[in-house]
Amino acid sequence: MSVPSLKTVLVTGGGRGIGAGICDALAREGWAVAFTGRKPEAELSSRLDALRALGAPKAAYFQSDVADLVSHAPLLDAVEAALGPLGALVNNAGVAPTVRLDVLDTTPESFDRLLGTNLRGPFFLTQAAARRFVASGTPATIVNVGSVSATVASVSRGEYCISKAGVAMATQLWAARLAEAGIRVYEVRPGVIRTDMTGPVREKYDRLLSEGLAPQARWGKPEDVGRAVAMLLRGDLAYSTGQTICIDGGMTIQRL
Repeated sequence: MSVPSLKTVLVTGGGRGIGAGICDALAREGWAVAFTGRKPEAELSSRLDALRALGAPKAAYFQSDVADLVSHAPLLDAVEAALGPLGALVNNAGVAPTVRLDVLDTTPESFDRLLGTNLRGPFFLTQAAARRFVASGTPATIVNVGSVSATVASVSRGEYCISKAGVAMATQLWAARLAEAGIRVYEVRPGVIRTDMTGPVREKYDRLLSEGLAPQARWGKPEDVGRAVAMLLRGDLAYSTGQTICIDGGMTIQRL
């Protein structure tokens, strides 16, 4: 199935890690790629050059914090002014706890920070984008980047698990609501992916993977997630919405 005629995509948190892998994959598919992050624009110029070299007809960076709800409408306006009408949204931006604490010691400040960035922000950005899609009749696609932590409990970062469990339900809610408007909504659920976010626990997961954590005993790569998102935005699973695509090497298979 061909990519929709409206080929501008917004990827939140697209400057590094999984987000960068997603942007690269979509650039190769010929999407005009807009991405956000918290760094100053001057620090992302090389990423813009790389996306254009990969095939993006246009690429633009917008300094933005998804947790700031007031910024959502101006962000969408700026993206469309720079690159054209939006045809897809990828909610990728997310944070991990600054300090991993047992759930007995989780602080309200950390809980609010995680829920604000990982769940509340993407939910309302989706709302803002979906209203535009519905008003314009755009047959768009929305992808939420979740985590195996939506169902795999980590007692040292409970607030992260809760935020990702919320993303899973938000995906189903939006899919159910927007299907009649021709808008498909998916969750891509990564497992253990080698990024700077997982850098501090690399030794732990090296050991767990060697001990059989996942049937495919290797670290995932950002490009593994990027290929899955590209497939969904191409429309390869057109008769599908509200579904979860696990990119986890089989980690979440129940095994005896």
